[in-house]
Amino acid sequence: MAKRIETKSKKPVNRLGFGSWQLGNTEFWGHMSQDEGVELVKKAIAEGVNFFDTAPGYASGMSESIIGMAIENHREDIFIATKYGHTADGETDFSVFSLREQIYSSLERLQTDYLDALILHNPPWDILEGHTNHIQELKKLKEEGLIRYFGVSIDTGEEMELVLEHLDLDIIEIIFNIFFQEPIAHFKKINEKNIDIIAKVPLDSGWLTGKYDEFSEFSGIRMRWDDETIERRAFLVSRLKSVITKSDLTKYAMSFIKSFDEISVVIPGIRTIEQLTDHLNYQDYELSDELKQVFIDIYESYIKDDPLPW
Repeated sequence: MAKRIETKSKKPVNRLGFGSWQLGNTEFWGHMSQDEGVELVKKAIAEGVNFFDTAPGYASGMSESIIGMAIENHREDIFIATKYGHTADGETDFSVFSLREQIYSSLERLQTDYLDALILHNPPWDILEGHTNHIQELKKLKEEGLIRYFGVSIDTGEEMELVLEHLDLDIIEIIFNIFFQEPIAHFKKINEKNIDIIAKVPLDSGWLTGKYDEFSEFSGIRMRWDDETIERRAFLVSRLKSVITKSDLTKYAMSFIKSFDEISVVIPGIRTIEQLTDHLNYQDYELSDELKQVFIDIYESYIKDDPLPW
């Protein structure tokens, strides 16, 4: 598999990353004990997954703590990207004056003395527009070695345009999947700027596994969808299944993202050993050019002019 991001220690990164919002996150994703989370992360590391995306706000800091307990003697082999702006106690704080304090809190939970990457977690527009001195401070922290890279996590093409126009970054984390293809229009410019892209929400919160339809009932974070959105997503999933003639869409959805060389890492949310095993089994599957174009055509026909809500 292609490995693009490298730290100063020349650390190679597997393109199959690990999204960690669900680690210990009973509120949104169902029960997972601390021990179960640690076991899952250790298994992922043993199987060669070494990019972990987390945040202080995930399970009130538990996600970071689980990763910290799991990495043990593997720290120099592991790339940890955590976030800033939403704290473990549920506060939103993008003040540049609390930047260092928030980093130290994450370092304590992660049991490390540096971050491979610090990601501004859906920051307000004044930051995206370059009206603050966050970037200058982040560059200082980078020079100190407290962080190795920095970037932003955003959701829309409009935000991406602002970032590319105003900010000097190493990384952009963006929603990108078959249903959210808006970032493609910016790939050329991102590549020219030598920015690495982390693809988040690659399976559209489960829809692109193929396991949901219009009759599915949702709990936790997935309760955000109204009936119209559920019906529309169900229709789109049925279109994909009719083309693929398979009920499990996971490997096709993941391969679609990785078929774009501009994508450095894909971070599916992995909750179980079974899900991890599936991703590992699918990671070398390569989507045909014909099927890739079909997925693009479905987006162009049904979504581009009327984007889905996240």
